[in-house]
Amino acid sequence: MNRLRKSYVPFMKAGIQNLIIYRLNFMGFVIGGLIYCFVMFYLWRAVFASNGGDSFLGFSMTDMVVYLFLSNTTGQLIFSDVSNDIGQEIRDGSISMRLLKPVNTDLSYMFTELGTVLMKFVVLLVPMILGLELYRYFSAGTVMFNTLNFLLYILSTVLAYIISFRVNLCFGFIAFYVKNLWGIGILKNTIINFLSGSLIPLAFMPDGLRVCLEYMPFASMSYTPVMIYMGKYGAYEMLLRFGLQIIWAILLYGLSKLIWIWAIKKLCVQGG
Repeated sequence: MNRLRKSYVPFMKAGIQNLIIYRLNFMGFVIGGLIYCFVMFYLWRAVFASNGGDSFLGFSMTDMVVYLFLSNTTGQLIFSDVSNDIGQEIRDGSISMRLLKPVNTDLSYMFTELGTVLMKFVVLLVPMILGLELYRYFSAGTVMFNTLNFLLYILSTVLAYIISFRVNLCFGFIAFYVKNLWGIGILKNTIINFLSGSLIPLAFMPDGLRVCLEYMPFASMSYTPVMIYMGKYGAYEMLLRFGLQIIWAILLYGLSKLIWIWAIKKLCVQGG
C-alpha cells in the first residue's frame, strides 16, 4: 500500500492539477454537455406530447429528464482519454520515458485520470444530483431520493469507469500500428455513445436488439448505472447487471494485457 501511494499518487495529483490548469476547457466541455441535454429535453418533450400521454415505453417525462442529465453526467465521469494520451505520446516519442519508469503503465494512466474523476465527482455529480432531486420533488410533490440506489449507482459507476478505461486502453494500443487515432477515435466515440444508451435509452430499442445490447460491455458504461439510480431494476436484475459489469471488467483487463504484449513488440515512435 505504501509503495502504491508513493508510486501512483503523484500521477493522481498531476491529473487534478491538469484539470485545474485547463479549467476553461473543462467548463466548455460541461456547458456543451448541458446544451446537448436541453436540446434533447425539448426533443423528447415533443415525442411525449405526440404520444398523447404522460408515459412512453415505461418512462415518464420526469424519468426522461433524469435519464438525459444523469446519463450525460455519468458519461463525463467515466470518460477516459487514455487512447488519445497513448497516441500523443507515441507521436512525440514521450512514450519511451513512461516505459522506462519503474511503474505499471496501465496504472500510471489510470491514476492520472482518477485525479480528474475525483474533481468531476465534487464539482459536477454532486450539484447535478441535487438539481435532479429538486426537480423530481417539485414534479412529484414528494422526496424521491433513494440512498441505497445512490450508493449502488456509485458502485456501478466505478465499475463503469474501469470498463471504459479498459475499452479505451485497448483502442489506444492501436496507435502502436496506425500512429494516429484522431479519425477512428471520433468513429469509436460515436459508436460507443449509441451502443451505451447515451443517445437513446436501450429500453426504447426493439426487444431483440435491446437484449443483445444490454449484454455488451457498452451498456455497462452508462445505461446500467443510470437505470440503477432511477430504480428501474429489481433485485435479480440488479445482481445480473452488476455481474455483467464485473465479468466485462475482468475480460477487458485480460484483453488489454494480451494486446499490450502484442503491441509493445511493434513500438515505433514518430518523435523523440
